[in-house]
Amino acid sequence: MNDFPVSPVGVFGGTFDPVHYGHLRIAEEIAELVGLREMRFVPAGIPRLRRGPEASLEHRVEMVRRAIDGNSRFILDEREVVRGGVSYSVDTLRELRQELGKDIVLCFVTGADAFIRLAEWHRWRELFGLCHFIIAARPGHLLSAENRPSPAALPQELEEECRERWTSSAEILKYAPGGLIFTAQTTLLDISATAIRKRVASGKSIRYLVPESTRDYIAANDLYRE
Repeated sequence: MNDFPVSPVGVFGGTFDPVHYGHLRIAEEIAELVGLREMRFVPAGIPRLRRGPEASLEHRVEMVRRAIDGNSRFILDEREVVRGGVSYSVDTLRELRQELGKDIVLCFVTGADAFIRLAEWHRWRELFGLCHFIIAARPGHLLSAENRPSPAALPQELEEECRERWTSSAEILKYAPGGLIFTAQTTLLDISATAIRKRVASGKSIRYLVPESTRDYIAANDLYRE
């Protein structure tokens, strides 16, 4: 435990295929709620547990770069681009821990839908020694009365690992480098990258679902067309 509060660093990984207002609003509200000094967007190279992205990594990185431009707290972290190959969150967090120091507070942001599958992640138990988890509620993935995923929705080994880690206080996260789980109540925008890609493929508008910079980039590079 730290003797005094440390302003945390947020880590927001994803395919961002494409980045949209759902991503950006979650990042903004969590940064404000937790008092993050920065939120690092980490575009995934090749995700291990989901279908490969439709847009190339270079395109996805550029869309994120343009979408977060102008927000001084948002940072593009390209380490998974440089590393190449399959993306493992444990490697990214271990690198960040080595770079930023053992006492820095790292908060890994993930959706409730992804968190319930955490036990499928590579070396998942090690993650709790590297960071806190901040879970963002997602449309269609309801939280229990305790403001967390229902225990029944979690595999037994994950539920047992998490049982003593839940906290309802964002402030307490600042006093330990990692190991806790906090659920953030954020605005639920029912926007999905899959739906956006389908709209583009069918020639429908994606205005107001993504930043104008993203919309313009998709059109200029003819992305997601069938």
